[in-house]
Amino acid sequence: MVKTFEEACEFVLENKVVTVFGSKNSPFPSLWDITALSEEKPQEGGWCEKVVAVWAWKNEIPNTFPDEVFYGKLPGGDAVLMEMEYLRTVHYPKYYQSVDELDPLSRGVFEYVRVEPWFTGDLRNVSMAELGCTKSRFDTALKKLQISLNIARSNDPSLTKDQWLVFSDLYPEIAAGSGD
Repeated sequence: MVKTFEEACEFVLENKVVTVFGSKNSPFPSLWDITALSEEKPQEGGWCEKVVAVWAWKNEIPNTFPDEVFYGKLPGGDAVLMEMEYLRTVHYPKYYQSVDELDPLSRGVFEYVRVEPWFTGDLRNVSMAELGCTKSRFDTALKKLQISLNIARSNDPSLTKDQWLVFSDLYPEIAAGSGD
């Protein structure tokens, strides 16, 4: 069972692909399911110890070890932490999809990120205003862009919000297929 950041890192690296929160349909182990921290809500309100830890680890692990762990989404939308070699040799070759093959809204959202990095809230607001989509449709487009490996979350530890970058800019050697 996992109780510390270090144990969570080891769990991810040992298992290659770990969903952040459990999923009935996933063949992969779950960081949530293996974490042995309290699920009791604090009397003063807020999140339980387990939610706080797993939510933090999903960002802290790839931020601390950006060359070893990738944060992304699987087909179906599950958030995952993935060992980088698995991303390079198995996941990317199997699941990369050109942005040109995606729906018009996803392509429009991608164009904003292609020009410059965006934080989720700002990207949502401009997409809703300029592309005429709802919050739900934007969220779906953002998920599709992650699943298709066209965008990825920045691993900059100084950021407190999710910032989106073009996957091939962040991981050029994987996008090039060189494996180096």
